[in-house]
This record gives sequence, C-alpha cells and structure tokens, in this order.
Amino acid sequence: MDASAPGGALWFPRPLQGQGRHDAPERYGCLYVSEDPVAAVVEQLAPLAGSRLEESDLVRAGLPLALAALTLPEDALVLDLDEPLVLAGEALRPSLVATQDRARSQADAALLHGRHPDTAGLRWWSAFEPRWANVTLFDRAAPELGVEDVRTLALADAVVGEAAAFLGMAVAA
Repeated sequence: MDASAPGGALWFPRPLQGQGRHDAPERYGCLYVSEDPVAAVVEQLAPLAGSRLEESDLVRAGLPLALAALTLPEDALVLDLDEPLVLAGEALRPSLVATQDRARSQADAALLHGRHPDTAGLRWWSAFEPRWANVTLFDRAAPELGVEDVRTLALADAVVGEAAAFLGMAVAA
C-alpha cells in the first residue's frame, strides 16, 4: 500500500477532518502522531475505556489498527506548546493548549499555522497523560516524512496491553 494513500501511515485525512483538536480542513490537513506508542494507542482506545477490549475493537472502517513509526528530519521545525517561552511568545495559556474546547484549539492552531509558515507542526501534551507528547503535523510536512515501520495491532501486543491497562480495560483472552 502507498503510505500516502487513504488509510496509509502518511495519509493526511483532510476530507474527514473538522472535529480534531487542531483541524482546519479549509486551510490544511493534519496527521496526529505521538512520541510514545502507548499514547497513540490510548488515543484510539479511549472511547472504550472501562470496557472489555475485543479483537474487533482494533478495527476502524474495516481496516485493522496499525502502529506506524514515522521519521521527520532532526532540523524540521515543530512549535513546542509545552515550552513556556513559546507559550509566552504566542500569548497562549497552558490551560488552553489541551482544552476540550475544540473551537478554541482549532483557532489557535490555524493562527499558529499561518504565523509560522516553516513549521511542520505543533507539539503538545496529551490530555490523557501530560508526560506523553503528541504532535500535530501539518500537510506541508508530508514531503519530509518517512515511514520506518508499520505493524498491525493485536490483543497480544504489549503496547495494546499497556494502553488497555491505562484505560482500565480488561483484554479478551
């Protein structure tokens, strides 16, 4: 499969966007990634928190969930919203960076996207666990991205077990 094709590891699903934290599909597409594999899996399984995790829960739109390791050049610019000097310089408050108020975070992201045209994306902390760093990559970063590895997730996968435990989920045998 072509990594940039729909469902691929480098697909920016702009036609499906509008509800995500930093979405502004009229201006750009987003690819939401995490620096920690467990954080990425928690983001996908969170709506099922507290339930029993079944193999069928690892499927979206008929496709198995997979974990991709992506590469971005070291010199790529990512605006770190966990950095106090960046927040101060952008007149942002920490309490508003990971807010559930999507209209607010989307407006801030669109403003930052326009204000920093050389920025590949935004780094911010997970609303589930602040020690986990998430990154919203803008579609302008696509030419710089690479795929190091992709693996389909399964119930027996350690990262799935760790995410399920974090969410208080029992894993089916």
